[in-house]
Amino acid sequence: MKIKAILRSLFLAYALSGICLLLLALLVFKLDIGKGPVTAGILTIYVVSCLAGGFLAGKILRKDKYRWGLLVGICYFVLLAGVSFAVQRKWDMSLQHAITTFCMCLGGGTLGGMLS
Repeated sequence: MKIKAILRSLFLAYALSGICLLLLALLVFKLDIGKGPVTAGILTIYVVSCLAGGFLAGKILRKDKYRWGLLVGICYFVLLAGVSFAVQRKWDMSLQHAITTFCMCLGGGTLGGMLS
């Protein structure tokens, strides 16, 4: 049951990410915004997606909610980094960016779990 709940939470997080990233791409296409706002938008999408996934995991599992939210954040980041590496066939993130993204995913998932 716990694995199923985590997988459902990750599915929600990635579905939300996909929808929000498509909307961000549309904004970039229509408004031609710069690199800074796009980067901030992507990081915000990561945090909000992890928050939603952690929230759902906390609602489903009802015990140790912050730990399940933390696990959702970790899984989200690992899958994100793994897919990025597989697509580009190289590590394209700086260490600082990777650490920042990791902490934001963990924080978003944990906060979502605590708020559930």
